[in-house]
Amino acid sequence: MDELGARAAALVARHPRAARLRRVGTSRAGAPLLLLSVGHGERQALVVAGPHANEPVGGATALRLAERVLTDRHLTEDADATWNLLLCLDPDGARRNEGWLAGPYTLGHYFRHFFRPGFLEQPEWLPDGARGTVLPETRALLDVQDELRPFFQGSLHGVDVGGGFVELTRDLPGLAPRLAQTAARLGVPRELGPYDTLYWPVLGPAVYRIPPPRPADLAAAITEAAVESTWFHPHDYGTVTAVVEAPMWGVTAVGDASRPADAAGVLRAVSGALRRDTRLLEGILGRIRPYLPDTAETASLLAPVDDHLLVGPGLADSWDPDAYVPGGRPLPPLTNARLTALGISGRRVALRTAGLLRRLAMAAGPRAAGVLPELDRRIDAWCADYRDGYGARWIPVARQVEYQASVVLSAFELAGRHTRVRSRSGEPEWGSQAAVPMHRE
Repeated sequence: MDELGARAAALVARHPRAARLRRVGTSRAGAPLLLLSVGHGERQALVVAGPHANEPVGGATALRLAERVLTDRHLTEDADATWNLLLCLDPDGARRNEGWLAGPYTLGHYFRHFFRPGFLEQPEWLPDGARGTVLPETRALLDVQDELRPFFQGSLHGVDVGGGFVELTRDLPGLAPRLAQTAARLGVPRELGPYDTLYWPVLGPAVYRIPPPRPADLAAAITEAAVESTWFHPHDYGTVTAVVEAPMWGVTAVGDASRPADAAGVLRAVSGALRRDTRLLEGILGRIRPYLPDTAETASLLAPVDDHLLVGPGLADSWDPDAYVPGGRPLPPLTNARLTALGISGRRVALRTAGLLRRLAMAAGPRAAGVLPELDRRIDAWCADYRDGYGARWIPVARQVEYQASVVLSAFELAGRHTRVRSRSGEPEWGSQAAVPMHRE
Protein backbone atom coordinates (compact mmCIF):
# COMPACT_ATOMS: atom_id res chain seq x y z
CA MET A 1 0.00 0.00 0.00
CA ASP A 2 2.88 2.33 0.76
CA GLU A 3 4.24 1.63 -2.72
CA LEU A 4 1.02 2.87 -4.37
CA GLY A 5 1.27 6.20 -2.57
CA ALA A 6 4.97 6.54 -3.34
CA ARG A 7 4.48 5.81 -7.04
CA ALA A 8 1.58 8.27 -7.22
CA ALA A 9 3.66 10.97 -5.52
CA ALA A 10 6.52 10.35 -7.97
CA LEU A 11 4.09 10.69 -10.88
CA VAL A 12 2.84 14.02 -9.53
CA ALA A 13 6.42 15.23 -9.12
CA ARG A 14 7.05 14.46 -12.81
CA HIS A 15 3.81 16.13 -13.94
CA PRO A 16 3.08 18.90 -11.40
CA ARG A 17 0.82 20.89 -13.73
CA ALA A 18 -1.41 18.00 -14.78
CA ALA A 19 -1.54 15.81 -11.65
CA ARG A 20 -2.41 16.31 -7.99
CA LEU A 21 -2.44 13.97 -4.99
CA ARG A 22 -4.51 14.62 -1.88
CA ARG A 23 -5.73 12.81 1.19
CA VAL A 24 -9.53 12.45 1.18
CA GLY A 25 -9.96 10.35 4.30
CA THR A 26 -8.41 8.03 6.84
CA SER A 27 -8.95 4.31 7.35
CA ARG A 28 -9.99 2.77 10.65
CA ALA A 29 -6.32 1.94 11.34
CA GLY A 30 -5.12 5.42 10.39
CA ALA A 31 -3.94 4.81 6.82
CA PRO A 32 -4.44 7.67 4.35
CA LEU A 33 -7.01 7.37 1.59
CA LEU A 34 -5.29 9.01 -1.39
CA LEU A 35 -6.96 10.51 -4.46
CA LEU A 36 -4.80 11.04 -7.54
CA SER A 37 -6.33 13.54 -9.99
CA VAL A 38 -5.14 14.05 -13.57
CA GLY A 39 -6.37 16.75 -15.94
CA HIS A 40 -8.41 19.93 -15.48
CA GLY A 41 -11.65 19.24 -17.35
CA GLU A 42 -15.12 20.06 -16.08
CA ARG A 43 -16.43 16.51 -16.42
CA GLN A 44 -15.31 14.29 -13.58
CA ALA A 45 -14.45 10.59 -13.81
CA LEU A 46 -13.92 8.64 -10.60
CA VAL A 47 -12.10 5.30 -10.41
CA VAL A 48 -12.12 3.36 -7.12
CA ALA A 49 -9.38 0.76 -6.56
CA GLY A 50 -9.11 -1.78 -3.77
CA PRO A 51 -12.74 -1.97 -2.62
CA HIS A 52 -12.15 -5.60 -1.62
CA ALA A 53 -9.10 -6.44 0.43
CA ASN A 54 -8.06 -9.54 -1.54
CA GLU A 55 -8.27 -7.87 -4.97
CA PRO A 56 -5.03 -5.91 -5.42
CA VAL A 57 -5.01 -5.51 -9.20
CA GLY A 58 -7.03 -2.27 -9.05
CA GLY A 59 -4.18 -0.27 -7.52
CA ALA A 60 -1.84 -1.16 -10.36
CA THR A 61 -4.64 -0.47 -12.85
CA ALA A 62 -5.24 2.98 -11.35
CA LEU A 63 -1.58 3.91 -11.85
CA ARG A 64 -1.63 2.51 -15.38
CA LEU A 65 -4.68 4.63 -16.14
CA ALA A 66 -2.97 7.73 -14.76
CA GLU A 67 0.02 7.17 -17.03
CA ARG A 68 -2.25 6.63 -20.04
CA VAL A 69 -4.30 9.74 -19.31
CA LEU A 70 -1.17 11.88 -18.99
CA THR A 71 -0.04 10.90 -22.49
CA ASP A 72 -3.39 11.02 -24.32
CA ARG A 73 -5.17 14.37 -24.57
CA HIS A 74 -8.26 12.62 -25.97
CA LEU A 75 -8.86 11.35 -22.43
CA THR A 76 -8.55 14.78 -20.81
CA GLU A 77 -8.57 17.99 -22.86
CA ASP A 78 -10.61 16.66 -25.80
CA ALA A 79 -13.06 14.97 -23.43
CA ASP A 80 -13.14 18.00 -21.08
CA ALA A 81 -12.47 15.45 -18.32
CA THR A 82 -10.59 15.14 -15.06
CA TRP A 83 -9.67 11.65 -13.89
CA ASN A 84 -9.83 11.05 -10.13
CA LEU A 85 -8.26 7.78 -8.98
CA LEU A 86 -8.83 6.57 -5.41
CA LEU A 87 -5.77 4.37 -4.99
CA CYS A 88 -7.18 1.96 -2.38
CA LEU A 89 -10.50 2.06 -0.54
CA ASP A 90 -9.58 -0.61 2.03
CA PRO A 91 -5.86 -0.22 2.80
CA ASP A 92 -6.20 -1.97 6.18
CA GLY A 93 -7.63 -5.11 4.61
CA ALA A 94 -5.16 -4.98 1.73
CA ARG A 95 -2.23 -5.04 4.15
CA ARG A 96 -3.55 -8.28 5.58
CA ASN A 97 -3.20 -9.94 2.17
CA GLU A 98 0.46 -9.02 1.82
CA GLY A 99 1.46 -12.58 2.72
CA TRP A 100 0.70 -13.76 -0.81
CA LEU A 101 1.31 -10.61 -2.86
CA ALA A 102 5.04 -11.23 -3.31
CA GLY A 103 4.36 -14.72 -4.64
CA PRO A 104 4.59 -17.49 -5.46
CA TYR A 105 1.31 -17.03 -7.33
CA THR A 106 -0.23 -20.39 -6.58
CA LEU A 107 -3.75 -21.09 -5.46
CA GLY A 108 -2.55 -22.70 -2.24
CA HIS A 109 -0.37 -19.74 -1.30
CA TYR A 110 -3.21 -17.34 -2.08
CA PHE A 111 -5.86 -19.08 0.04
CA ARG A 112 -3.50 -19.77 2.96
CA HIS A 113 -2.87 -16.02 3.22
CA PHE A 114 -6.38 -14.93 2.24
CA PHE A 115 -8.18 -12.17 4.11
CA ARG A 116 -11.40 -10.37 3.36
CA PRO A 117 -13.47 -8.68 6.08
CA GLY A 118 -17.00 -9.63 6.98
CA PHE A 119 -19.76 -8.37 4.76
CA LEU A 120 -20.68 -5.46 7.02
CA GLU A 121 -17.03 -4.34 7.22
CA GLN A 122 -16.55 -3.95 3.46
CA PRO A 123 -16.40 -0.22 2.72
CA GLU A 124 -18.05 -0.29 -0.72
CA TRP A 125 -21.37 -1.33 0.84
CA LEU A 126 -23.91 0.76 2.73
CA PRO A 127 -25.78 -1.92 4.66
CA ASP A 128 -28.15 0.55 6.30
CA GLY A 129 -28.15 3.26 3.69
CA ALA A 130 -27.64 5.54 6.70
CA ARG A 131 -24.70 7.90 6.44
CA GLY A 132 -24.45 8.37 10.19
CA THR A 133 -23.34 4.76 10.77
CA VAL A 134 -21.05 4.04 7.83
CA LEU A 135 -17.36 3.15 8.00
CA PRO A 136 -14.87 6.04 7.72
CA GLU A 137 -13.62 4.66 4.39
CA THR A 138 -17.18 4.58 3.08
CA ARG A 139 -17.83 8.11 4.28
CA ALA A 140 -14.72 9.33 2.47
CA LEU A 141 -15.93 7.75 -0.78
CA LEU A 142 -19.42 9.23 -0.38
CA ASP A 143 -17.92 12.67 0.22
CA VAL A 144 -15.78 12.37 -2.92
CA GLN A 145 -18.80 11.29 -4.95
CA ASP A 146 -20.84 14.24 -3.66
CA GLU A 147 -17.99 16.65 -4.34
CA LEU A 148 -17.24 15.45 -7.87
CA ARG A 149 -20.67 14.32 -9.09
CA PRO A 150 -18.91 12.14 -11.66
CA PHE A 151 -20.46 11.31 -15.00
CA PHE A 152 -18.54 8.00 -14.86
CA GLN A 153 -17.44 5.83 -11.95
CA GLY A 154 -15.30 2.73 -12.33
CA SER A 155 -15.03 0.23 -9.49
CA LEU A 156 -12.01 -2.07 -9.90
CA HIS A 157 -12.53 -5.64 -8.73
CA GLY A 158 -10.69 -8.92 -9.10
CA VAL A 159 -12.10 -12.42 -9.56
CA ASP A 160 -9.86 -14.96 -7.87
CA VAL A 161 -10.96 -17.87 -10.11
CA GLY A 162 -13.17 -17.50 -13.20
CA GLY A 163 -13.41 -14.87 -15.91
CA GLY A 164 -13.83 -11.20 -16.64
CA PHE A 165 -17.15 -9.38 -16.73
CA VAL A 166 -18.69 -5.95 -16.15
CA GLU A 167 -21.68 -4.84 -14.07
CA LEU A 168 -23.39 -1.52 -14.91
CA THR A 169 -25.88 0.71 -13.15
CA ARG A 170 -26.93 2.03 -16.58
CA ASP A 171 -26.62 0.46 -20.00
CA LEU A 172 -23.63 1.41 -22.17
CA PRO A 173 -24.50 0.14 -25.66
CA GLY A 174 -21.41 -1.09 -27.45
CA LEU A 175 -19.49 -2.21 -24.36
CA ALA A 176 -20.00 -5.95 -24.86
CA PRO A 177 -18.21 -6.16 -28.25
CA ARG A 178 -15.35 -4.01 -26.96
CA LEU A 179 -15.05 -6.27 -23.92
CA ALA A 180 -14.97 -9.30 -26.22
CA GLN A 181 -12.16 -7.79 -28.32
CA THR A 182 -10.08 -6.91 -25.27
CA ALA A 183 -10.57 -10.35 -23.71
CA ALA A 184 -9.62 -12.13 -26.94
CA ARG A 185 -6.53 -9.96 -27.44
CA LEU A 186 -5.25 -10.67 -23.94
CA GLY A 187 -6.39 -14.27 -23.56
CA VAL A 188 -8.76 -13.50 -20.67
CA PRO A 189 -11.91 -15.68 -20.51
CA ARG A 190 -15.24 -13.86 -20.38
CA GLU A 191 -17.62 -15.05 -17.67
CA LEU A 192 -21.01 -15.60 -19.30
CA GLY A 193 -22.92 -16.56 -16.16
CA PRO A 194 -21.27 -15.24 -12.98
CA TYR A 195 -22.69 -16.25 -9.64
CA ASP A 196 -22.78 -12.57 -8.64
CA THR A 197 -25.19 -11.75 -11.48
CA LEU A 198 -27.30 -14.91 -11.33
CA TYR A 199 -30.62 -13.06 -11.36
CA TRP A 200 -29.54 -9.83 -13.05
CA PRO A 201 -30.53 -8.63 -16.54
CA VAL A 202 -28.00 -9.46 -19.26
CA LEU A 203 -27.03 -6.42 -21.38
CA GLY A 204 -24.67 -8.40 -23.60
CA PRO A 205 -22.16 -11.25 -23.27
CA ALA A 206 -20.33 -10.75 -19.95
CA VAL A 207 -22.11 -7.40 -19.31
CA TYR A 208 -24.86 -7.21 -16.67
CA ARG A 209 -27.26 -4.59 -15.29
CA ILE A 210 -27.14 -4.07 -11.54
CA PRO A 211 -30.70 -3.82 -10.19
CA PRO A 212 -31.49 -0.96 -7.82
CA PRO A 213 -30.88 -1.82 -4.16
CA ARG A 214 -33.66 -3.13 -1.96
CA PRO A 215 -33.80 -4.56 1.57
CA ALA A 216 -33.27 -8.31 1.86
CA ASP A 217 -31.21 -10.85 3.77
CA LEU A 218 -27.43 -11.29 3.69
CA ALA A 219 -27.41 -14.23 1.26
CA ALA A 220 -29.62 -12.46 -1.26
CA ALA A 221 -27.50 -9.32 -1.05
CA ILE A 222 -24.71 -10.90 -3.05
CA THR A 223 -26.78 -11.80 -6.11
CA GLU A 224 -29.66 -9.37 -5.95
CA ALA A 225 -28.05 -6.00 -5.05
CA ALA A 226 -30.20 -6.17 -1.96
CA VAL A 227 -28.34 -3.54 0.02
CA GLU A 228 -27.56 0.08 -0.70
CA SER A 229 -24.11 0.45 -2.22
CA THR A 230 -21.73 3.18 -3.21
CA TRP A 231 -22.28 2.06 -6.80
CA PHE A 232 -25.71 3.69 -6.69
CA HIS A 233 -25.04 6.61 -4.36
CA PRO A 234 -24.18 9.05 -7.22
CA HIS A 235 -26.96 7.74 -9.46
CA ASP A 236 -29.03 10.91 -9.15
CA TYR A 237 -26.11 12.94 -10.49
CA GLY A 238 -26.45 11.04 -13.76
CA THR A 239 -23.46 8.81 -12.96
CA VAL A 240 -23.00 5.48 -14.69
CA THR A 241 -21.03 3.03 -12.54
CA ALA A 242 -19.08 0.22 -14.16
CA VAL A 243 -17.85 -2.57 -11.88
CA VAL A 244 -14.96 -4.12 -13.81
CA GLU A 245 -14.01 -7.64 -12.75
CA ALA A 246 -10.58 -8.96 -13.81
CA PRO A 247 -9.66 -12.61 -13.11
CA MET A 248 -6.46 -13.74 -11.40
CA TRP A 249 -6.84 -17.40 -12.37
CA GLY A 250 -8.79 -17.89 -15.60
CA VAL A 251 -11.17 -20.79 -16.35
CA THR A 252 -12.10 -21.31 -20.00
CA ALA A 253 -15.39 -23.06 -19.24
CA VAL A 254 -16.97 -19.92 -17.75
CA GLY A 255 -17.35 -18.78 -21.36
CA ASP A 256 -19.13 -21.93 -22.55
CA ALA A 257 -22.68 -20.88 -23.48
CA SER A 258 -23.75 -24.35 -24.63
CA ARG A 259 -26.58 -26.23 -22.93
CA PRO A 260 -25.55 -28.86 -20.37
CA ALA A 261 -26.35 -32.54 -20.77
CA ASP A 262 -27.31 -33.06 -17.11
CA ALA A 263 -27.83 -29.74 -15.30
CA ALA A 264 -29.73 -31.34 -12.42
CA GLY A 265 -26.93 -33.81 -11.78
CA VAL A 266 -24.31 -31.07 -11.70
CA LEU A 267 -26.45 -28.96 -9.36
CA ARG A 268 -26.92 -31.87 -6.98
CA ALA A 269 -23.17 -32.51 -6.92
CA VAL A 270 -22.28 -28.85 -6.35
CA SER A 271 -24.91 -28.41 -3.64
CA GLY A 272 -23.94 -31.63 -1.90
CA ALA A 273 -20.26 -30.66 -1.89
CA LEU A 274 -21.02 -27.24 -0.40
CA ARG A 275 -23.14 -28.77 2.36
CA ARG A 276 -20.42 -31.33 3.22
CA ASP A 277 -17.69 -28.71 3.17
CA THR A 278 -19.71 -26.37 5.37
CA ARG A 279 -20.37 -29.08 7.97
CA LEU A 280 -16.69 -30.04 8.00
CA LEU A 281 -15.57 -26.43 8.45
CA GLU A 282 -18.17 -25.81 11.16
CA GLY A 283 -16.67 -28.75 13.02
CA ILE A 284 -13.16 -27.35 12.72
CA LEU A 285 -14.33 -23.96 13.97
CA GLY A 286 -15.91 -25.69 16.97
CA ARG A 287 -12.56 -27.28 17.81
CA ILE A 288 -10.74 -23.94 17.50
CA ARG A 289 -13.21 -21.62 19.19
CA PRO A 290 -12.48 -22.50 22.85
CA TYR A 291 -8.84 -21.47 22.42
CA LEU A 292 -9.35 -18.20 20.56
CA PRO A 293 -8.04 -15.10 22.33
CA ASP A 294 -10.51 -12.27 22.86
CA THR A 295 -8.84 -9.80 20.52
CA ALA A 296 -9.72 -7.50 17.64
CA GLU A 297 -7.73 -9.81 15.35
CA THR A 298 -9.92 -12.75 16.34
CA ALA A 299 -13.10 -10.76 15.81
CA SER A 300 -11.98 -9.61 12.36
CA LEU A 301 -11.30 -13.21 11.27
CA LEU A 302 -14.43 -14.68 12.85
CA ALA A 303 -16.80 -12.24 11.13
CA PRO A 304 -16.15 -13.47 7.56
CA VAL A 305 -16.02 -17.10 8.73
CA ASP A 306 -19.45 -16.73 10.34
CA ASP A 307 -20.74 -15.03 7.17
CA HIS A 308 -19.55 -17.91 4.97
CA LEU A 309 -20.87 -20.62 7.27
CA LEU A 310 -24.22 -18.84 7.48
CA VAL A 311 -24.58 -18.32 3.74
CA GLY A 312 -23.26 -21.71 2.56
CA PRO A 313 -26.27 -23.94 3.38
CA GLY A 314 -28.72 -21.39 1.97
CA LEU A 315 -26.79 -21.25 -1.29
CA ALA A 316 -26.73 -25.05 -1.49
CA ASP A 317 -30.49 -25.22 -1.01
CA SER A 318 -31.10 -22.51 -3.63
CA TRP A 319 -29.11 -24.50 -6.22
CA ASP A 320 -30.31 -28.02 -5.37
CA PRO A 321 -33.20 -29.16 -7.63
CA ASP A 322 -34.37 -31.53 -4.86
CA ALA A 323 -34.53 -28.74 -2.27
CA TYR A 324 -36.66 -26.29 -4.25
CA VAL A 325 -39.34 -24.64 -2.11
CA PRO A 326 -42.64 -23.84 -3.90
CA GLY A 327 -42.86 -20.10 -4.33
CA GLY A 328 -39.07 -19.73 -4.18
CA ARG A 329 -37.08 -18.07 -6.91
CA PRO A 330 -36.19 -20.56 -9.67
CA LEU A 331 -32.77 -20.58 -11.23
CA PRO A 332 -32.43 -18.86 -14.60
CA PRO A 333 -31.88 -20.97 -17.73
CA LEU A 334 -28.67 -22.90 -17.19
CA THR A 335 -25.67 -23.13 -19.49
CA ASN A 336 -22.35 -24.84 -18.94
CA ALA A 337 -20.95 -21.40 -18.12
CA ARG A 338 -23.47 -20.88 -15.30
CA LEU A 339 -22.94 -24.37 -13.92
CA THR A 340 -19.19 -23.86 -13.95
CA ALA A 341 -19.58 -20.54 -12.14
CA LEU A 342 -21.77 -22.14 -9.46
CA GLY A 343 -19.24 -24.93 -8.94
CA ILE A 344 -16.40 -22.42 -8.66
CA SER A 345 -18.45 -20.32 -6.22
CA GLY A 346 -19.21 -23.26 -3.95
CA ARG A 347 -15.54 -24.18 -3.86
CA ARG A 348 -14.66 -20.52 -3.22
CA VAL A 349 -16.84 -20.37 -0.10
CA ALA A 350 -15.09 -23.45 1.30
CA LEU A 351 -11.56 -22.34 0.41
CA ARG A 352 -11.92 -18.83 1.75
CA THR A 353 -13.36 -20.20 4.99
CA ALA A 354 -10.55 -22.74 5.29
CA GLY A 355 -7.92 -20.06 4.77
CA LEU A 356 -9.46 -17.83 7.41
CA LEU A 357 -9.79 -20.78 9.82
CA ARG A 358 -6.12 -21.52 9.30
CA ARG A 359 -5.25 -17.98 10.37
CA LEU A 360 -7.54 -18.35 13.38
CA ALA A 361 -5.89 -21.63 14.36
CA MET A 362 -2.47 -20.01 14.21
CA ALA A 363 -3.72 -17.13 16.35
CA ALA A 364 -5.13 -19.61 18.88
CA GLY A 365 -1.72 -21.08 19.59
CA PRO A 366 -0.46 -24.62 20.27
CA ARG A 367 -3.75 -25.98 21.64
CA ALA A 368 -5.44 -25.44 18.27
CA ALA A 369 -2.48 -26.43 16.12
CA GLY A 370 -3.86 -29.94 15.65
CA VAL A 371 -6.33 -28.71 13.03
CA LEU A 372 -3.63 -27.22 10.79
CA PRO A 373 -2.67 -30.45 8.98
CA GLU A 374 -6.33 -31.17 8.25
CA LEU A 375 -6.93 -27.65 6.95
CA ASP A 376 -3.81 -27.87 4.78
CA ARG A 377 -4.98 -31.16 3.28
CA ARG A 378 -8.38 -29.67 2.49
CA ILE A 379 -6.91 -26.53 0.97
CA ASP A 380 -4.55 -28.59 -1.20
CA ALA A 381 -7.36 -30.88 -2.39
CA TRP A 382 -9.77 -28.05 -3.18
CA CYS A 383 -7.06 -26.06 -4.98
CA ALA A 384 -6.23 -29.17 -7.01
CA ASP A 385 -9.89 -29.31 -8.00
CA TYR A 386 -9.66 -25.73 -9.27
CA ARG A 387 -6.42 -26.48 -11.12
CA ASP A 388 -7.13 -29.96 -12.49
CA GLY A 389 -10.93 -30.14 -12.49
CA TYR A 390 -11.63 -26.62 -13.77
CA GLY A 391 -8.36 -25.90 -15.56
CA ALA A 392 -7.65 -22.72 -13.57
CA ARG A 393 -4.53 -20.98 -14.89
CA TRP A 394 -2.68 -17.94 -13.54
CA ILE A 395 -3.02 -14.78 -15.63
CA PRO A 396 0.14 -12.64 -15.34
CA VAL A 397 -0.38 -9.39 -13.44
CA ALA A 398 0.57 -7.25 -16.44
CA ARG A 399 -2.22 -8.83 -18.48
CA GLN A 400 -4.73 -8.43 -15.65
CA VAL A 401 -3.87 -4.73 -15.47
CA GLU A 402 -3.99 -4.20 -19.23
CA TYR A 403 -7.34 -5.97 -19.46
CA GLN A 404 -8.90 -3.96 -16.64
CA ALA A 405 -7.51 -0.63 -17.83
CA SER A 406 -8.71 -1.25 -21.40
CA VAL A 407 -12.24 -2.09 -20.24
CA VAL A 408 -12.35 1.03 -18.04
CA LEU A 409 -11.25 3.20 -20.96
CA SER A 410 -13.95 1.67 -23.18
CA ALA A 411 -16.62 2.29 -20.55
CA PHE A 412 -15.37 5.84 -19.99
CA GLU A 413 -15.56 6.63 -23.70
CA LEU A 414 -19.07 5.18 -24.03
CA ALA A 415 -20.26 6.97 -20.90
CA GLY A 416 -18.93 10.20 -22.38
CA ARG A 417 -21.41 9.86 -25.23
CA HIS A 418 -24.32 10.08 -22.79
CA THR A 419 -25.47 12.81 -20.49
CA ARG A 420 -28.17 13.38 -17.98
CA VAL A 421 -31.15 15.15 -19.52
CA ARG A 422 -34.54 16.02 -18.12
CA SER A 423 -37.87 15.07 -19.56
CA ARG A 424 -40.83 17.42 -19.72
CA SER A 425 -41.94 16.11 -16.34
CA GLY A 426 -38.60 17.14 -14.85
CA GLU A 427 -37.54 13.57 -14.14
CA PRO A 428 -33.94 12.65 -14.96
CA GLU A 429 -33.33 10.40 -17.95
CA TRP A 430 -30.24 8.76 -19.43
CA GLY A 431 -30.06 9.96 -22.99
CA SER A 432 -27.53 9.93 -25.80
CA GLN A 433 -25.90 13.36 -26.30
CA ALA A 434 -22.58 12.58 -27.94
CA ALA A 435 -21.65 16.19 -28.68
CA VAL A 436 -22.96 17.77 -25.51
CA PRO A 437 -20.61 18.04 -22.51
CA MET A 438 -22.01 17.07 -19.15
CA HIS A 439 -22.39 19.88 -16.61
CA ARG A 440 -22.76 19.36 -12.89
CA GLU A 441 -26.04 20.53 -11.43
